[in-house]
Amino acid sequence: MNVIMREMIKQGPSYEVTNLEEQHIEQILQLQQKVIHALPDKKVLQPLAKEEFLNILRGNGKMVGAWVKEQLIAFRALLVPPENDPEHLGLDAGVTDLSTVIYQEISNVDPMYRGNKLQQKLAQILMEQLKKESHQYRYVCCTVAPFNYPSLKDKFAQDMQIIDLKEKYGGSLRYVFMKDLQAAKVVQQGEVIEIKMDDITKQQQYLQSGWRGVKMTIAEQETKVVYARFNEVDFINEIV
Repeated sequence: MNVIMREMIKQGPSYEVTNLEEQHIEQILQLQQKVIHALPDKKVLQPLAKEEFLNILRGNGKMVGAWVKEQLIAFRALLVPPENDPEHLGLDAGVTDLSTVIYQEISNVDPMYRGNKLQQKLAQILMEQLKKESHQYRYVCCTVAPFNYPSLKDKFAQDMQIIDLKEKYGGSLRYVFMKDLQAAKVVQQGEVIEIKMDDITKQQQYLQSGWRGVKMTIAEQETKVVYARFNEVDFINEIV
């Protein structure tokens, strides 16, 4: 395996990051099961079936993984979604050319190695790889469950924005995130408001009015999402 990066775990061993291939499918499935088992709320993660992972590994996306010796401790994926998917996230974002959309798919980190920013580091590697390739993708989309703190922090750290909050995957409530890879950094325009994360209706009302979620705050055991209203021209330029 070609090593992309080497680093040290906090107060622990070193790890290596490599591209993942079809031969690693069993390690991927084992790590996913370990992560699911450790979750207090199993609903925050939408696991992938073996066939879905193989679909990515066989050319409809890419995956990278972090290894401590022969043990896979984290992985992350990009997925090229089928354009005929009725739940395509590009439809939620208002994108007309769905061939320009790629997903940040599932990411798993071994519970023993949390706190090392592995999720963010693997995202940076995948996005750097994508940047170096010739591709047609302009929009990166993904979904995250409310109160899935590690994944929410990860998405906001990448300057992704919440553009919808709705039921996906047969009834699971999810934030829909999007980032325009061609857009200059957007300057917040006008008002900013904080809304409690458990106030689903109010968040949906603001999202339907064109606001976007740009940040998460946690204070005094209360979690809020910061929503901002953007200049209408900037908003149109992002989704045309």
